[in-house]
Amino acid sequence: MRSPLRSATPVGLVALLALSGCGFSGEEGGAARAADREQRIVVDNFRAPVADWALESDAAYILSLSGCLETLTRYDEAAGEIVPALATEWEQVSPLEWEFTLREGVRFQDGTALTADAVVTSLRTVLDAEVPARAFSPAVVSGVEAVDERTVRITTPSESPLVPYRLASVNTGVLAPAAFEGGSVDPFGHCTGPFTPVSEQPKQSLTVDRNEDYWGGEVQLAGAEVRFITDGATRATQVQTGEADVSLSIPAANVAALEADSAVEVLKAESPRTATLYMNNGRAPFDDVDFRKAVRSALDLDALAASVYEGAALPATGPFAPSEPWATEGAEAPQQDADAAKELLAAAGYTAERPLEIIAIVERAEFADVATVIQENLKSVGVPVTITTKEYAAVEPDLLAGDYDMVLSQRNRLIDIADPIGFLTADYTCEGTYNLSHFCDEDYDRLVAQAAGTADTEQRYELYARAGEILEEQAVNVWLVNEQAVDAVRADLQNHRQDPLSRYVLRAETTKPAS
Repeated sequence: MRSPLRSATPVGLVALLALSGCGFSGEEGGAARAADREQRIVVDNFRAPVADWALESDAAYILSLSGCLETLTRYDEAAGEIVPALATEWEQVSPLEWEFTLREGVRFQDGTALTADAVVTSLRTVLDAEVPARAFSPAVVSGVEAVDERTVRITTPSESPLVPYRLASVNTGVLAPAAFEGGSVDPFGHCTGPFTPVSEQPKQSLTVDRNEDYWGGEVQLAGAEVRFITDGATRATQVQTGEADVSLSIPAANVAALEADSAVEVLKAESPRTATLYMNNGRAPFDDVDFRKAVRSALDLDALAASVYEGAALPATGPFAPSEPWATEGAEAPQQDADAAKELLAAAGYTAERPLEIIAIVERAEFADVATVIQENLKSVGVPVTITTKEYAAVEPDLLAGDYDMVLSQRNRLIDIADPIGFLTADYTCEGTYNLSHFCDEDYDRLVAQAAGTADTEQRYELYARAGEILEEQAVNVWLVNEQAVDAVRADLQNHRQDPLSRYVLRAETTKPAS
């Protein structure tokens, strides 16, 4: 019988996610004002739900940050470890099996009890989805069953030390069985969290009320409105005017103005998030590694970080940030070398027969400027580029289908599960479910499979580092800058904690004094 994994804190992960200003009490002069339990707040989020609230989609993140959806385990961003949530303990009972014991006394918001059968129904819905969640798919989970009323067994196709991490993914959030009785997922009244969704304005907002029977203690706020605002400048304006109490993902261009406003607190945290120029490795001319290296050599990452990001981000050294325990020691950011780029273009036999296209997703306001800088860099070495801006939800089908040249996006490496195995598997293995780059390398796949079954943390991190080196050697993408998580809150908000992974915002303990 194996020891429960929850006692093993990942080496270095705490340091990676060390927060700067993440815990914000909103205290004025060192003393918090009395909370008003009739207060409601407004949260500006940077994306809207899609796919009719399907848990395997990004809609799960919105249900989670809204205080509705909860998981069996939870990744504690401050402690850097997996902690109990709807499950109180877990254990690897055989090489391919883990068992999770459910918390007693938990009820869904429709009054029904949290049981093993209910958890199995919810998890199987995600597992059986046409496009399963990246952290919880048949590739990594082969079975979910109820052992008894309070025990859920998870079976894996190969030995996996990371199952508790997968059960902390918001995509594995648990809803009552009634949520799945219709043609689509219905989260209204079917969560276990501190807040209950009560109404929705499609593509605009979600309104939640306090869950009076929350298992985790008394909920302080009467409710909230979560607005879906893709424009970063608008989010920044609304928190400054007081129209919003929390605005997530503030663009670099708006940070200085907010920091100068005493009514607003700007929260920053180191984040495993890298702005990336994705290249379609499956389509010419990007199917030639020399061409991809030429693109990398043409770009001036130092100037990009200093200009567009105004020094708030650092040039990337590869797929991992240097502070991450699985990064290659001593890695340096690639330097612009126009002569080398031209030689590589010649080696690739490149001719500018047609302009290549960069898609800049609009949810990240700075990407329009980033695209312009890249356009000028590539033009200087003889590669013409056009720029298109689109919302991410609209362009994702084309990205997954391989119908694009380049796209500017950003990826949080720990958002699927709080370990790089999710990112390295989903994004870069031949069968990866989020392989936007359409990269495929058998040696890389074998290395990642070996890492997935390695329980020893240090050994696993060494394998992650080697996987990152292969991605860099193959110039799969150009990793541009390592970003910070930057949010802004009104100064009178109390007991708010920033989550650099953007999964938890509305919490039971969040309070606000009377106006």
